[in-house]
Amino acid sequence: MNFAVILINIFVTYFMFASGIIKAEEFRLGYTVKASDLPPIEAVGSKFFNTDTGEQFFIKGIAYQPSYSMSDLESFKVLSSDTKYIDPLASPNICLRDIPHLAKLGVNTIRVYAIDPAQSHDVCMEALMESGIYVLLDLSEPDASISRDSPSWDVNVYQRYKDVVDAMHQYSNVLGFFAGNEVTNDITNTDASTFVKASIRDIKEHIKEKDYRMIPVGYSTNDDVETRENLAEFFSCGDSVADFYGINMYEWCGYSSFRSSGYDKRTQEFKNYPVPVFLSEFGCNLVRPRPFTEVEALYSKQMTGVWSGGLAYMYFEEENQYGVVEIDLNNEVVPLKDFEFLKNEFARAKPQGISKSDYLQRRGSNSNKPPKRECPSMSNMWKASGKMPATPNKSKCSCLTESLPCLISPFNDQSKYKEYFDYVCGQVNCSDIEADGEHGRYGEFSDCTADQKLALQISKMYFSDSNLEQNCPVDDRHVYFNPHSKQTSEDQQCAAIINSVEKISKLRKNDGRHWNRSNNEKTSAASRMTIATVVIPAVVGIWIGWIV
Repeated sequence: MNFAVILINIFVTYFMFASGIIKAEEFRLGYTVKASDLPPIEAVGSKFFNTDTGEQFFIKGIAYQPSYSMSDLESFKVLSSDTKYIDPLASPNICLRDIPHLAKLGVNTIRVYAIDPAQSHDVCMEALMESGIYVLLDLSEPDASISRDSPSWDVNVYQRYKDVVDAMHQYSNVLGFFAGNEVTNDITNTDASTFVKASIRDIKEHIKEKDYRMIPVGYSTNDDVETRENLAEFFSCGDSVADFYGINMYEWCGYSSFRSSGYDKRTQEFKNYPVPVFLSEFGCNLVRPRPFTEVEALYSKQMTGVWSGGLAYMYFEEENQYGVVEIDLNNEVVPLKDFEFLKNEFARAKPQGISKSDYLQRRGSNSNKPPKRECPSMSNMWKASGKMPATPNKSKCSCLTESLPCLISPFNDQSKYKEYFDYVCGQVNCSDIEADGEHGRYGEFSDCTADQKLALQISKMYFSDSNLEQNCPVDDRHVYFNPHSKQTSEDQQCAAIINSVEKISKLRKNDGRHWNRSNNEKTSAASRMTIATVVIPAVVGIWIGWIV
C-alpha cells in the first residue's frame, strides 16, 4: 500500500468516525476500509440474492446525482471542462458529506446516472460499503449515449460503456449496470431499443471475456401506456436478454392506493417476468411534501412476490423539486420534509422474501437461466427489429482515420454534422453508414464515429474526382487532407478497406451512377446518424436520468 493510499484510508476512517458511521471502539482499534466488506448481489431468475447469506435482496434506494444549474451549464467553466456532469463517486467532499444522511435515510442502494471512469472512486465506494450501500450505475453520460432520435451502437459509446465497467467492476457493492434509460419513450422511437439491446449483449460479453464478477446488466424504462408491454417483452426475449428490468413509475401521487395508482395492474403484468423487476425511479411530486405512501405497498406481500423494491427520485433538491435534501451555501446538508417522510416509510418497510435455496427448489435448477421467450411482433406500435447490429469494431473504424484522404476535426457546433451529412449524402451513396433498427439493416461503417462516417463520405467524393490532388472537395477548416493516405498501409485490413472504397467511388463516377437521395425511397443516413450532443437535464416537470 503506497503512502497516498494510506493517507486516504486514514482520512476516510477519521471522517467515518466523526460522522458516526463507525464506532469509537472500531476507531480505537485501528479500523481500516476493506473492499470485501459487502457481499455481492446476484440476479437469479426473477430475484436478487445476497451471495453470502442466500437471502433475497430488496432494493431500498434513492437516485443520487448532483447536477449543474442552468447558469453553470451556460458558463465558460462548465462548457470548457472535459465533463458536463458531476461525478459524486469521484468527489469525496460530496459523497462523504452525504453518506451519513443516506444511512440515516435507511437506503441500501443508490443510483448514479453518470460517472467519470478516468477518476478514482475508491474513497466513496469504500465508504458506501461501510454503510451497507450498493450502487446501480448507468453506463452512459450526456456526450456518449444511444440517442432515441438517431440511434446507433458505435465505437465511442461502446468504449464509454466498457470504460465504466472496467473502472467499477472491482467494487463488490456494484449491484448492476443500466445500459440505457428511457431510450425508447413512445411509439415514435421504438427502433432505438434494438441498439440498447445490442449494448446489453456486448457489455455482458465484455464482462465474461474479462473474467469479471458476473455483474448484472439491465435497462431502465419509462411507463408509457403504448410501449410498456412490448418493451418488457423485447428486453426479455430471444437469446440476448437484460439481467434486470427497471421501471421509472410516477403514477402513485400523494395518498393514492395500490389500486387507484395502477400498481395492481403493473404487478399482475409482471408476475411471470423472468428477471428481477423493480422501480428504478418513483416519487410523484404533485403533492409536496411527498408522503411516499407507495413505499408501504411496494414492500408488502401485495408486491414483494413480483417486485424487488425500488429507488426514490431523488436525493438532491434542484429546480425540478424532486429532492429530499438541500445543500446550503455553506455546503451543509439540510433535510427537507420529504426526507423525514421517506425515512419513516423505509424504516417501517420489512419485506419478506424467499431464500435462494428455497427459490431454486421451487423453480428448478435452471432458475438462473430464464426460458427463451418470443419477441413482440412488428407493427405500427412496435418497430424494433430482433436483428441487432454487430459489436462495434474499433480497428476497422480506425482504418478510416488512418488512411482516408479527407479527415474531420470535431465540430464544436454539433448542427454542422447534420448540415454536412445532408450535403454529402446527396452526392454519394451513404448506405454504408446507415443504421436501421426497424428493418435490421446496418451499413459496414454504421458503427464508426460521426467524424469517421463523415470523413468516409467526403473521401468518396475525393476519389471520384481525379483532379483534386491534395485538396478535399469540401471547403471547411474542419475538413483537411491526410498526407498519409498516399502511403500504402502496412495493415492489410486497412489497405483492403481503403482500396475497396476508392474502387467503388471511381466506378460509380465512371459509369455515371450518382447517388441522388431524392430519387431513393430510403431516408437519408443523416437522419439516422448519432450526433453527440450536450444534453441538459430538464428542469421543468419530471427529470428522469439523462434525457437524450
